[in-house]
Amino acid sequence: MIAELSVIIALVIGLTEVAKRALKLPKKFIPLTSLIIGLIVSLICAFDGIVSSVILSGIIAGLSAVGLYSGVKNTIGK
Repeated sequence: MIAELSVIIALVIGLTEVAKRALKLPKKFIPLTSLIIGLIVSLICAFDGIVSSVILSGIIAGLSAVGLYSGVKNTIGK
């Protein structure tokens, strides 16, 4: 479960960055975009039959991806 969630978070970070550049999204929509992508990727990759568990994993992945990305960005200083 934890390994799957780590992979999903990495996918969400990458797909959010692709969506941000391709769609030229304003910065205020990035967390919402990440959350939606997290839900979609979780539904596709980690569906184990328990819908509430998959939805919670998607929410965790989406929000973790945003926090991880902004944390690294703030630490590096770009």
